[in-house]
Amino acid sequence: MEIIVAKSAGFCFGVSNAVKTVNNLLEKQKEPIYTYGPIIHNTQVVDLLASKGVKKINDIDQATPNGHIVIRAHGVTPEIYKKILDKGLILEDATCPYVKKIHNLVREKSEEGYKIIIVGDKNHPEVIGINGWCNNKAYIADTVEDIEGLEPSDEKVCVVAQTTITKEKWVKITTELKKKFKNLLEFDTICSATSRRQNEAEEIAKHVDMMIIIGGKSSSNTQKLYDICKKHCNLTYKIETSGDLPPVDIKKIKKVGISAGASTPDWVIEEVIKKMSELNKQGMVDILEKDGEIDFANAFESSFVRIQAGETVKGKIIGFNSNEVFVDLGYKADGIIPLEEYTDDPNFNIEKEVKIGDEVEVLVEMINDGEGNVRLSKKKVDAVKSWDDIVKAYESKTPVNAFVVEVVKGGVIASSRGVRIFVPASQVSDRYVKDLNEFLKRNVTLRIVELNEKRRKVVGSARVIIEEEKTALATKTWNSMEVGKVFKGTVKSLTDFGAFVDIGGVDGLIHISELSWTRVKHPSEILKVGDEIEVSVLEFDKEKKKVSLGYRKIEDNPWYKAEEKYKVGDIVKVTVLRFASFGAFVELEKGVDGLVHISQISSKRLAKVEDALEIGMKVDAKIVEVDIENKKISLSIKEVMPIDPPSSKDESEAKEASNNSSEDAEPSEHKEDMSVTLGDFVSKTTES
Repeated sequence: MEIIVAKSAGFCFGVSNAVKTVNNLLEKQKEPIYTYGPIIHNTQVVDLLASKGVKKINDIDQATPNGHIVIRAHGVTPEIYKKILDKGLILEDATCPYVKKIHNLVREKSEEGYKIIIVGDKNHPEVIGINGWCNNKAYIADTVEDIEGLEPSDEKVCVVAQTTITKEKWVKITTELKKKFKNLLEFDTICSATSRRQNEAEEIAKHVDMMIIIGGKSSSNTQKLYDICKKHCNLTYKIETSGDLPPVDIKKIKKVGISAGASTPDWVIEEVIKKMSELNKQGMVDILEKDGEIDFANAFESSFVRIQAGETVKGKIIGFNSNEVFVDLGYKADGIIPLEEYTDDPNFNIEKEVKIGDEVEVLVEMINDGEGNVRLSKKKVDAVKSWDDIVKAYESKTPVNAFVVEVVKGGVIASSRGVRIFVPASQVSDRYVKDLNEFLKRNVTLRIVELNEKRRKVVGSARVIIEEEKTALATKTWNSMEVGKVFKGTVKSLTDFGAFVDIGGVDGLIHISELSWTRVKHPSEILKVGDEIEVSVLEFDKEKKKVSLGYRKIEDNPWYKAEEKYKVGDIVKVTVLRFASFGAFVELEKGVDGLVHISQISSKRLAKVEDALEIGMKVDAKIVEVDIENKKISLSIKEVMPIDPPSSKDESEAKEASNNSSEDAEPSEHKEDMSVTLGDFVSKTTES
């Protein structure tokens, strides 16, 4: 009978770290040691620690001040942290790093206004803890049916996963969520170790006659392992200890697969293997023996590859999130590539371009990044491979594409597939650049102008490329130049007399008179630097490198349709613009002026136009003549309603009337005297 043990069986990093934390406290501390809930979902481990004095509590108030309390890998809510602080306990936080990241993620997205959805078991301690970091407002879904009750909406939604759920469940539920919510932000937070354990167990189950899954009865990930394997192997059993092993007919069983949940200690797995070996000591393959007994610890360790910092290794991508790529190296811990160590490409889309299952070559930077993971860099490996390409580009003067990653003294640093290239400030552009930060996080095309292989020093120039491109473009433009040809150009600068436009490596001038059909005081009234416009060539001198351009279009000329709009006999509203000795110039519309002769203003003879009109005055006038060819329109105000100034006689009479009116008005004291005299007169008359 052949026994196949899954490499990923047993403690994951989070569980191992939690148990190690408690054991370290047992060795060093005399104060009481508590665990908030069972340290892991394994009765044997919990009982063993209890026998050493570790107390399991479910309420912080059960602990005494100054004691040590260990938070298990599942994590807890912010309220529990506060209670621990208020109680005066010494916190030993063994929350799994993967779970910690989910806590930070849901807190951040909740504060940004996202509705949080957690895919997992609402009664699981990990899910309860996660929910606490978004004020217990998350919607928790464990099945597709849980999603059916949600109403579709445009609100922002962020969905995360319990670390131990299956990939199958995640895909099914998120597929339904996408139908409900347009603004859905997905974070596949399934632990990569969990995925690896499940995938490996499933693969083994497909090729064995019996499958044994070892783990605690309340362990969520153990149950999921059992469910996965049961689909492929009918004789799949879930056991907690070697005593739970079912009867086995070794004559019918040729291959046995063994895997274990993340909370199953090595010694429990070892006991199961020993028990199985007793059934058929002759059939124990792939298991190391020492002094006649199975040394499971060595067997387990020997199944992993050995790596060291600075080494280049190959691995398989097993997952990713928005900031990291997870890699299975065959090592006892997973490797993590931070996004900034994966690529310099600013347009890199991790969801579209990273494929689970793809092989990747990476540099090992750290064996343990402080959270138990191996820190990797793909970019540095790419840089080594890219060096040869840079050398070839230097020798052949071939341009290279790069991305500006840093502004330094005297220039910028650009990265071309991991190779750092220094670009002096004078070579960043063909123009003076005051602030080099405008090039940060931008793509540039460079010519390698200096290369030192020993020192791995590379100097590049964007200016050389730009100037070469401009020269080639200018040659092409001059060769195609002809009067009347229309070019697309960019406004480069404005002056009082016009605008300079780049029409393809060649700068041409639009004189201010060619900007508009109406009067323009400054080109800025029509254009601004950077505008993309169409211009036509009016004239050019190739030898002197001068080009005159036109911007205004014939169809925009207000006189273009004036013949259709204005007919002799029409009465139009005009605005008085300016005066001349022979009449007044008036505006019919913007760009179309006409003349009212001095004789056509008033029915009286005028000495000067100002006697009847004022600048800005609006009056009705009749069109008496139209000459479109010479852009002349003659009008008459007199034929509509003459404007007659007052005559000198009228002025004299008006003045006299005014004086008479003043003389007739008696002072008030005279009126009073007159009233008294009249009273006296009446009185005397009565007496007579």
